[in-house]
Amino acid sequence: MTPREAIGILEDSMNASVLGQEHVVSRLIMGLLADGNILVEGLPGLAKTKAVRAMADAIDGKFSRIQFTPDLLPLDVIGTQLLYDEDGKQTFHFHQGPIFGNIILADEINRAPAKIQSAMLEAMEEKQVTVAGETHKLPDLFIVMATQNPLEQEGTFPLSEAQKDRFFMHVKIDYAKMDAEFQMIKMIQEERFTQSELKEKISQELIFAARREVAKVKLSDALGHYIIELVFATRYPLRHSKQLEVMIDVGVSPRATLALTQCAQANAWMFGREEVTVVDVHAVIHDVFHHRLVISEHALMNKRTAEEIIDILLEHVPLPKV
Repeated sequence: MTPREAIGILEDSMNASVLGQEHVVSRLIMGLLADGNILVEGLPGLAKTKAVRAMADAIDGKFSRIQFTPDLLPLDVIGTQLLYDEDGKQTFHFHQGPIFGNIILADEINRAPAKIQSAMLEAMEEKQVTVAGETHKLPDLFIVMATQNPLEQEGTFPLSEAQKDRFFMHVKIDYAKMDAEFQMIKMIQEERFTQSELKEKISQELIFAARREVAKVKLSDALGHYIIELVFATRYPLRHSKQLEVMIDVGVSPRATLALTQCAQANAWMFGREEVTVVDVHAVIHDVFHHRLVISEHALMNKRTAEEIIDILLEHVPLPKV
């Protein structure tokens, strides 16, 4: 089985389990290929958790689900030192928490208090955790798929800008189309509303091989400069438009540059292209930028969304010359 065949099987398996959410499935796979964490936001019942679980079920690895609540402690997530009696001597041994997995479902991450979110920062950025002054490495295949509900605000703690910046993409999930929901009804009637069993789970080595192929997707200098222009247009919007200047308070970080590049490469690879195109950049820029932009009060008062601002950005930044 080739890496491309493995990812195709993964995508088919997830789409069979989560009907009508092809965009979310493709973004989760893109995060897996780009080795980046994903934040999925949507109303209850839209299969956020099921989509992540479907990915974990298809891959040979450890799946950990962490249900975030306001009373959760850091040791409940990253682990703790436990005292053992060995031959009359008392020694401490590190007991791993659920963060030590391959695919981590951080369910309702915005319910986590500041201490938990701080503990997650090190894990998500450096793939390690520190307990009692000792650093513990996380698995080579480690990715956080977090979910949050945009409606409920009681008992929640808004993610800090630093925390949001750790997510490669912020994917918004919406209601499935009517045809997809009709298919759900038919599947229930036929008692097939379960994920199809894979004969063989996808190995981690195939995932790593796919990542190596993604990294080889070419990015021309012209397109590289175009990505930089898009990034800098959020930081210095007056260069392009007075309209943008009054709508953006703080632009995107250097992590956005890397995320946009890697996600565009992943998108190109998934469509069988050997080189990144403008289409690939435009396909992922909204998911990469919109949670990193700090929108001005003026824009909020005029009910402007980050997605609309990014559309205006794309209109004002000239396309690269081929």
